[in-house]
Amino acid sequence: MPRLPACPRLVETQAATAGMMRRMRHILLWSLVLLTVLFSVERRVGATCRTIADLAAQGAYGVADTSGRVVDSCNSDRALVPASVLKIATVSAALAILGQDYRFLTEFYLDGHDNLYVKGFGDPTLFSEEVSGIVEQLRHKGLRRVQTLYVDTSTFALTMQVPGQEDSDNPYDAPVGPLSVNFNSVPIKKDAAGRIVSDEPLTPTLPIMQELGRQRPVGRYRVNICAQGCNAESRMAQYAGELFRALLQQGGVPVAALGGIRSVPTQGASLLYAHHSSQTLTDISRSTLHYSSNFMANLVFLTCGAQQFGYPATWKKAEQAVHQELMRQLGSTAADAIVQVEGAGLSRDNRVTVRAMLQLLTHFRPQAELLKKERDVAVKTGTLTGVYNLAGYLPDGQAFVILLNQQVNQRAAVLDRLKRQVVSRTPPPGQQTVSVKSGIRPEK
Repeated sequence: MPRLPACPRLVETQAATAGMMRRMRHILLWSLVLLTVLFSVERRVGATCRTIADLAAQGAYGVADTSGRVVDSCNSDRALVPASVLKIATVSAALAILGQDYRFLTEFYLDGHDNLYVKGFGDPTLFSEEVSGIVEQLRHKGLRRVQTLYVDTSTFALTMQVPGQEDSDNPYDAPVGPLSVNFNSVPIKKDAAGRIVSDEPLTPTLPIMQELGRQRPVGRYRVNICAQGCNAESRMAQYAGELFRALLQQGGVPVAALGGIRSVPTQGASLLYAHHSSQTLTDISRSTLHYSSNFMANLVFLTCGAQQFGYPATWKKAEQAVHQELMRQLGSTAADAIVQVEGAGLSRDNRVTVRAMLQLLTHFRPQAELLKKERDVAVKTGTLTGVYNLAGYLPDGQAFVILLNQQVNQRAAVLDRLKRQVVSRTPPPGQQTVSVKSGIRPEK
């Protein structure tokens, strides 16, 4: 019997069915491969997290090699309070925005009545020694007497002091402003007879020391100028005015009166001297990271905003400027994971992730020498109540981040364990990995 011709529609249906079966087999095969990989990663990550579970119930960590590849991590995308490790972000952005050789400006204007106006732009290094050098320059410019000394604070417009700052006597809680001297903290020595004098050879005894030392017992102190509560702007102007007056008079330039806060007149006053800080931003950044200076970090942070968006400096401008720069350095995903409302890490509204910090450390590697060395580990600590963090570079150059938001400080133990895990791996040919003991001291 002759074979009947195949039905065209049936042939098409059979071919489509066969093609569909092949695609389903491919999909199934790749799904199994993907599940195997994910299961392997999950097992590896879970096991890694378990290795520090006894030390870091509320924490995260990560290690990245010198190329930036993450080689070990746990909870790397969990947003946590960074404390002072955030200063690395501030410094990284500032070095790009302002430049490594940037020097802070302070201007001095003189009017026709011998009134001197000191206009600050946030220099964090106006110590007594620096002010003495300024006095010499003013004398060299012809200043012989001052009728009234005024402080111009118009370059800052802060609606609040540092976010997260506590109301304490401690110098690290000192206010920040456009004209700030001696970290806005006062060295006081009070003897058994009740006499109050400066506890610093280069700083004269000032009236503000009498005010802040009057109710204190015998002893030596360094207290911030708002220790007993104050209007920060007027108190900063008082301290700066008193210091400049005392050192001008020591230098042979009498000052008849202090006039408090007043802007430089638009007419009738001319620029006598523009002082640039003796320290560059690189010098200041090193001090900021070595000594974890909240004061320096926030003045640098505010200056970034003013440089990008114009004076007066504000917290909002600074936040936007630093975030934009971090986006340029790291990309939007990592930059968005770094939430920064001030420059020092004092606020508990700040957030970072381990992954973002590792990317930042990879970018920051050329400036790694700015970090403090603790037994061959380049490190920045971060400490608040219930926050114990570390970030930096291991002796073999790998970046690491430890973020512990918990009541027990186990960061040194976590670092020891991480180093053992990393060093136990076989290094690439020709690369020597050095093991050291952890010697991290808690940040003050």
